[in-house]
Amino acid sequence: MTVDYFVMAAYLLGIIGVGWWGKKRAASKSDFLVAGRRLGPLMYTGTMAAVVLGGASTIGGVRLGYTYGISGAAMVFAIGLGLLALSIFFSARIARLKVYTVAEMLSLRYGDTAAVISGVVMWVYTLMLVVTSTIAYASVFDVLFDVPSWVAVVIGGTIVVGYSALGGMWSITLTDMVQFVVKSLGVLVLLLPIAVVRAGGFGAMADKLPDGYLSPTSIGGQTIVTFVLIYTFGMLIGQDIWQRVFTARSDRVAAWGGTVAGVYCLVYALAGAVIGMATKSLYPSLAAADQAFATIVQHALPTGVRGLVLAAALSAMMSTASGALIASATVANNDIWARLRHRTRSAATGSENPRDGDGAADEIGDEIGSNRLAIVVLGVASMAIACVLGDVIEALTVAYNLLVGGLLVPILGGLLWKRGNLPGAMASMIAGGTTVVVFMVTDGLLANEPIYYGLLAGLVAYLAVSLLTEPTEQVVVEAWRRRLAGEPAPATPEFSAA
Repeated sequence: MTVDYFVMAAYLLGIIGVGWWGKKRAASKSDFLVAGRRLGPLMYTGTMAAVVLGGASTIGGVRLGYTYGISGAAMVFAIGLGLLALSIFFSARIARLKVYTVAEMLSLRYGDTAAVISGVVMWVYTLMLVVTSTIAYASVFDVLFDVPSWVAVVIGGTIVVGYSALGGMWSITLTDMVQFVVKSLGVLVLLLPIAVVRAGGFGAMADKLPDGYLSPTSIGGQTIVTFVLIYTFGMLIGQDIWQRVFTARSDRVAAWGGTVAGVYCLVYALAGAVIGMATKSLYPSLAAADQAFATIVQHALPTGVRGLVLAAALSAMMSTASGALIASATVANNDIWARLRHRTRSAATGSENPRDGDGAADEIGDEIGSNRLAIVVLGVASMAIACVLGDVIEALTVAYNLLVGGLLVPILGGLLWKRGNLPGAMASMIAGGTTVVVFMVTDGLLANEPIYYGLLAGLVAYLAVSLLTEPTEQVVVEAWRRRLAGEPAPATPEFSAA
């Protein structure tokens, strides 16, 4: 394993170096949080594919293929479908909003009150997304290097927090491009064909695998529907995904680059399931299905190639972890802490100074410094939580249940239905989020019912309350229409002091 250790160490040092180089480009809040909104098609496509395909998609996707066969691709396939839907139908409008967070979008559409509650829900979701990728580090290190899980968590987490805090989105974008290339080579070009060949080819695999492993629905129709509701819809509204949309230099780049990244996700989904099936045919009695990825890498790959594939796995985990970490920090610092601080200052001084997108003045103080501090604090918190939790699919399901159940209806409603208003959005967030939590407690974290009933409760509350209360003020609606269309705000008359 000496050569493999060397390959992985070289990769990790290279990632740190790229992150340090990105620090030079983070000269403003816009640079730090959304890479200056100037990514072209190639970088946008690579970084979008990198952020959505993380530890859960790689380790979890192989695990599902090991457990259910080809239908194990359903989870990652749902992620790809969501990214395609976002890119084709919504990304251009989202990019034109010129905001930093989903909560800012809700604030523009409904009012400031909606931003605080949605910010809390989005913050929990993004933090749990960091945790899932951090758990994935431990599963690889535990099998291959025989180190305690907490050691793996600290090593991987420190690297991710380090380069994320250095240059923000610029460092993350540059490292994501490296990770995208390494991940594509390691998983698609090397591991997939080698695993299939080691298993004797598709014919031999079909003979060895249990009945149903070649069925696209063996995982269960209800489970597939749940994956679509959680992950496909989750892609439409997640802060980690929207923050990448905000980095595109034009709405055209956001639409086409995201579409290519979505197709890449579909290919990656099938690859993960096939690798899991090959592992099942070779090692049918693993102690835990989560060990499938690390086992096939350890036993089927030659020295050197094994190190590159392990680096590819770490690339997948780190890209999602870093993207979710900066999203969590952005929400915590800009949607929760900054708003609470602004309200406290306003109450003390009796003045108002509302914040807006790129055109408004930044909050007093060091914006980059405060966001860096948020990344470090939340990175340490995610490592602590990862040491307590142990199931990557379970943690990811909790995150997406909260996100989709609480925020899908008011976000899509705000984009698609003019009659939706603030009371309706608030009622939907409370009803949907509460219902999801209640059913996760009563029926289990991995049950299908939480998201079904949560979405239903949120939709009913949104429609009923919006129709029973006053419509949104016309001036707010008009300002929202202009922003969504990318039109300049009307000029404010200037008056002479004379």
